Amino acid sequence: MSLRLEMLQVARLAPSVLGPDASELIQDFVRSQQRTNGGFVDRDGTADLYYTSFAIDALTALQTDLPESTQGFLTAQSPEELDFVHTCCLARTLSAFSKIPPAQPILDSLESWRSNDGGYNQKPDAETGSTYACFLAYGAYADHSLIPPSPDGIRDCLTSLQSPSGAWSNDTEIPVPNVPATAAAVSLSRNLQMPIPDTTAPWILQCAQPQGGFVPFPGAPLPDLLTTAVALHALDGLQADFNHLVEPCLDFIDTLWSNEGGFHGNWEDDSLDLEYTYYGLLALGHLAL
Repeated sequence: MSLRLEMLQVARLAPSVLGPDASELIQDFVRSQQRTNGGFVDRDGTADLYYTSFAIDALTALQTDLPESTQGFLTAQSPEELDFVHTCCLARTLSAFSKIPPAQPILDSLESWRSNDGGYNQKPDAETGSTYACFLAYGAYADHSLIPPSPDGIRDCLTSLQSPSGAWSNDTEIPVPNVPATAAAVSLSRNLQMPIPDTTAPWILQCAQPQGGFVPFPGAPLPDLLTTAVALHALDGLQADFNHLVEPCLDFIDTLWSNEGGFHGNWEDDSLDLEYTYYGLLALGHLAL
C-alpha cells in the first residue's frame, strides 16, 4: 500500500467523529476552493498543485465524487516547469484519477533531484538529501505501484539524519530532530524494512501537550495540526499506545475547527486552507480508531 493510501485509509474514519453535518461542511469548503481551470487554491487564491493534492485527498477521505475538471488541470501541467515538491504533488494527484495516462515520465523527472548521498532534496544538485524530500519521492513512486530506483540511497540518507534520541532531523543544514521529519522517517522505514529504534515512540510522545496536540520539537511554544496529525500517524504505525491522548487531542482539534468547513493550522493562524483541513481529517481518523 502506498504512503498516500495508508493515510487515506485512516482519514476515511474522520466522518465517524465529525458527524454528517460537519462532514458536509468540509465537503462544501473544499469544493469552494476550486477554480474554473479545475485546480484548487493556495492561501493567495491561486490554483496550485500542492493544494490541489490536499483537496483531492480530502474529498477522497470523505468518500465523495472527485471533480472531473481537475483532470484537465493536471494534464495541462508541464513537469519540466515544476519544482520538486510540485512534481511529486502532480504524480500523487494523478494516481487518484484512473483515466489519466501513466505518470512514468513525471516520475523519471524526479531523478534529477537526487542528492549526492543517494537521497532526494528539494534543492537541485544538493550534497545531502532531506527526510521530507525522500518521503515525497518514495510516495510519488509508490502511488503508481513502483519503487524508486536505488532505494538503498534513501536508506543511507535516512540513516545519516537519525539522531541518538531515536528521532530524525529533516536535513543537515538544520540538524534539529523534529516530529514531522521523524514521522516521515517512520513511514519510510516501515516501507523500506529498516529498523526503528525503541526510543522513537517515547520521543514523539514527549512532544504531546497536556492541553492537547503535539509540538514539532520539545520546547516549541505551540502545538499545531500538521504535527499532531503526523505524530498520531507515526505512533499508530509504531503500534504505540496513545489512548490517554485521545480526549485532549480531540479538544485541541475542536479549537481549530471552523463552521465554515475548514481547519486552522494553530491557535495563531487566522486562515483556513486545504492542507490543514486534510490534516484535520487525518488526525480525527486516528482518534476514531
